[in-house]
Formats: sequence, C-alpha cells, structure tokens
Amino acid sequence: MEIFLKLALGASVLGAEAAETGGFGLNFDLFETNLVNLAIVVGLLVYFGRGFLGKTLVDRRSAIETAIKEAEQRKKQAVSALAEQQQKLAQAKTEADKIRASAQRAAEAAKAEILAKAEQDMQRMREAASQDISADQARVINELRQRVAALAIQRVESELPSRLNDSVQQQLIDRSIAMLVGGDQ
Repeated sequence: MEIFLKLALGASVLGAEAAETGGFGLNFDLFETNLVNLAIVVGLLVYFGRGFLGKTLVDRRSAIETAIKEAEQRKKQAVSALAEQQQKLAQAKTEADKIRASAQRAAEAAKAEILAKAEQDMQRMREAASQDISADQARVINELRQRVAALAIQRVESELPSRLNDSVQQQLIDRSIAMLVGGDQ
C-alpha cells in the first residue's frame, strides 16, 4: 500500500511539473481526479494486488470451506448423538415402565398376602376368643353348680334337723327299704 501512495505522490509531482511547464500531464491528485485517473489507479491495484488479494481470498475461501465441512461434520455427529440419546431415553422409559409395572404387581401381591394373613389372624383370634369364652363359660357354669350344690346342702343341713323327727325318719327308712326290696325283684 505504501508503494501505491509513493507512486501516486511521484506521479502527482510529475503531473504538477508538466502542468507548470504547459505540457500535457496526468492529474494524480486523488481528491481532484477524474474517471480516467480513478480507472488507472484501480487497474494498478488489480494488477499489482491480484496475487496478494487472490491468495488471501483463496486462503480465506479454503478456511471457510474447511470450517463449513467441520461444522457439517459436527452437525452429523450431533444428530447421531441426539438419535443415540433419544434411543437411550426410549429404552430408559421402557425399562422404567417395566420396573413400575413389576413394582405394582409386587405391591398387589404383597397387599393380597397381607390381607390374607390378616384374615387368617382374625380367624385365629376369633377361634381363640370363642374357645376362651367357651372355657370361661364352662368354668363359670361349673362354679355356679358347685355353689348351688353347696348352698343347697347348707340349706338342707340347716333345715333338716328341724324337719326331721323320729316318725319322718322311720318313714324314710321304710321307703328306702321298700325301694330296695321292690328293685331286687
């Protein structure tokens, strides 16, 4: 770029000298240039800058193409990884559903087992209570019989001496003998 400025400055100086001498010259003052001068400058830039600019553009183009290819490759890898992760997610969901169903079946089985065990325990408790009640009832009835018998004996013993006189004793003995004699025949 410096070279172009030096060339433009040198040409401007030459043009100014030629204009002062009254000859033909080119106006290289960039601020006062006309279309021809501008075309010449652009032509010089293209001629001298073509190699540099062409190489820069080719390098830039290849860098962009490489970046695009890498981006496409990363996109393919990302799509592949996404598909793989989605497949893993679907498998995990399926496995979770299986585990949930298995847990639900196990819970139902445990519930049924607990209910059956509770029913058995209740039946056993009923039977034990029934046996306890029967045993208590038999014991109470037996105690009542013993008390009634004891009270009856006690009452008879208390009333017997006052009711039993000699004639009543003789009649009891005669009846007992008659029953014995009548029962032997």
